[in-house]
Amino acid sequence: MESKIAKLSEEYLEQFQSASENVDFVSDSSTQILAPPKSPRSQESYHNKHESIKGNQMNHDQHSHSETNGHIGEGGFDGNGTLGGLLETGDCFLDPNDPNYDFREGDDQSNTDEVQKLFADYKKKATVIVEEYFTTDDAVTTANELKELGMPRYDFYFVKKLVSMAMDMHDKEKEMAAVLLSTLYANVIDPPQVYKGFGKLVESADDLVVDIPDVVDILAVFVARAVVDDILPPAFLTKQMELIPKESKGAEVITRADKVYLSAPLHIEIVERKWGGGKDKTVDDVKAKINDLLKEYVVSGDKAEAFRCIKDLKVPFFHHEIVKRVLIMAMEKLKSEDMLLDLLKEIAEQGIINSSQMTKGFSRLIDGIEDLSLDILGAKEILRSYISKAASEGWLCASSLKQISFQQENRVEEDAARQFKIQVHSIIQEYFLSGDILEVIDGLQLENKSCSPELNAIFVKKLITMAMDRKNREKEMASVLLSSLSFSVDNFVHGFVMLIEAAADTALDIPTVVDDLAMFLARAVTDEVISPQHLEEIGSQCTGQATIGSKVLKLAQSMLGARLSGERILRCWGGGGSSKPVWAIEDVKDKIVKLLEEYESGGELREAFHCIKELGMPFFHHEVVKKALVAVMEKKNERLWNLLDECYTVGLITPNQMTKGFSRVAKSLEDLALDVPDVEKQFDHYVNKAKALGWLESSFSVNNPVNAVEN
Repeated sequence: MESKIAKLSEEYLEQFQSASENVDFVSDSSTQILAPPKSPRSQESYHNKHESIKGNQMNHDQHSHSETNGHIGEGGFDGNGTLGGLLETGDCFLDPNDPNYDFREGDDQSNTDEVQKLFADYKKKATVIVEEYFTTDDAVTTANELKELGMPRYDFYFVKKLVSMAMDMHDKEKEMAAVLLSTLYANVIDPPQVYKGFGKLVESADDLVVDIPDVVDILAVFVARAVVDDILPPAFLTKQMELIPKESKGAEVITRADKVYLSAPLHIEIVERKWGGGKDKTVDDVKAKINDLLKEYVVSGDKAEAFRCIKDLKVPFFHHEIVKRVLIMAMEKLKSEDMLLDLLKEIAEQGIINSSQMTKGFSRLIDGIEDLSLDILGAKEILRSYISKAASEGWLCASSLKQISFQQENRVEEDAARQFKIQVHSIIQEYFLSGDILEVIDGLQLENKSCSPELNAIFVKKLITMAMDRKNREKEMASVLLSSLSFSVDNFVHGFVMLIEAAADTALDIPTVVDDLAMFLARAVTDEVISPQHLEEIGSQCTGQATIGSKVLKLAQSMLGARLSGERILRCWGGGGSSKPVWAIEDVKDKIVKLLEEYESGGELREAFHCIKELGMPFFHHEVVKKALVAVMEKKNERLWNLLDECYTVGLITPNQMTKGFSRVAKSLEDLALDVPDVEKQFDHYVNKAKALGWLESSFSVNNPVNAVEN
């Protein structure tokens, strides 16, 4: 319908003046009452997209059922029967297609009739769309049909019609309605229209009760579900209560939604499953699917498929988990960092994940950053850079996030540290007498319940310092214990940095400190407690003792560069730990075959872990990978593949050893083909699977395996 110039009549001017005085829809206070509260979503994601909310606010006020609330009545009289003052006469340009247009603004009866006819036409078509949706359960088609109507200013009616029809149907249709609203939110129906639609539903509860006796409970669930699904702000409840009579059914709806459903323990799960939704999936299932879709995206780079998978999860209230997982994966896989952050950006821009869930995902990661710092070096700095990038690109409201504290990064309270040192001194002394590694681990868990990275580093320093002042037996025991601890690499690196920084003082009591520290460093690399790259990192972090640090690092690198360095370093202090025999390589291979056969035949995972650790040769774990992978391809039994997955997950088998194992298998494919004809096809399948799981770098190739070792 084309825009037209309409001359306002004197009567309409009086009505308009009265409305202006009493409704005051442009005032700040009215905006706060009628518009959805300013959440991160409304402040950022939809600020530019929805510039005209005031018109909706005026409609909301003018359509109120109350006759004594100061709103205009028939003929332009207000609730007290008084006339408002006159506005200046003049011409006004009215566009019926403007979202802010209200058909009561025109003095031309034909114009009003045309707008009313347009709205009536929308109602009929919207009703048909809703009915078809309940028949087909096709959200995509429903979204397209609603878009084709091209009248977004009336979408509040679609919300009201969808919910009111669903309330008179079975639980299946109620769940379908809730899912559809989450799907259409922001992408098809603007947030203010959803807000207005629910407002209309609450206002009409007194009328709906005639046909739907239990409307209070059902509508309360719909309201609670909308809040849980993050398509209604929680403040909707309090704001709506201010607009309706306290004795009305609408007030009962709001009260029930708040007190019964949204205040209950585990309310998210209760509300989501009220009508059968989510019964076939647990939180762990959803987390697993999120992990799988992100791994697939890292391999394929297919954003459209990632978007589809996210939508198929149908858990908009849990989208913060996707945000958190993407950020952690970006930290862990720096090569994929840019593509993962780009995925988050496009997800936010397309409204697949709204700004509230985006903010919640970042907030959850901030809350857990201390624990994450144990596993990822510089996690706080990395996260801060992500926040800065997202805020500068406009897809994150950084002002609503907690501040990341850097003051406590490498410090614990002095009293706690002092007490911890006293306790671990006794633990280490007892270990040197008994050789009981499990007892040490239990003692550490008791004394360091918070798993503080600073305290873990203190333990590393204390263990090696005490061992250096003892015989080779204790030094060997210390190295074996280090390789058995489940500390993060950063804890070990920090511990060695502290050792080198204190080396000058230690040398007063232990003259051979440079040789001993170099050997401990080389042994840690051989045992894959740390990687060769960490030697440079240790050197760069050492301050004030550059000379000693340089000597230690050069000597350690020289030891690692020697021929047959692995075996020599392993035997440097006699080998075998406290009471273990010195095994030949062939004996170790036999033990690996036996432990794999035992696990394949139904053995326990815990026992398999114990046997692998008992070998005391982490630098030879590639043999476990090779034997297990060959057995999987020969017997087509996935049980051993699951063992490799568990070993990798807990850090028992490192990426380096995993790569070596696959490389060795790649070099022996020709021989394996004699017994397994399709071995190359199988191996290619498992290589791709290992890449998706993060075991192998994407550059790993069957024709050019890296880090290959001799069979």
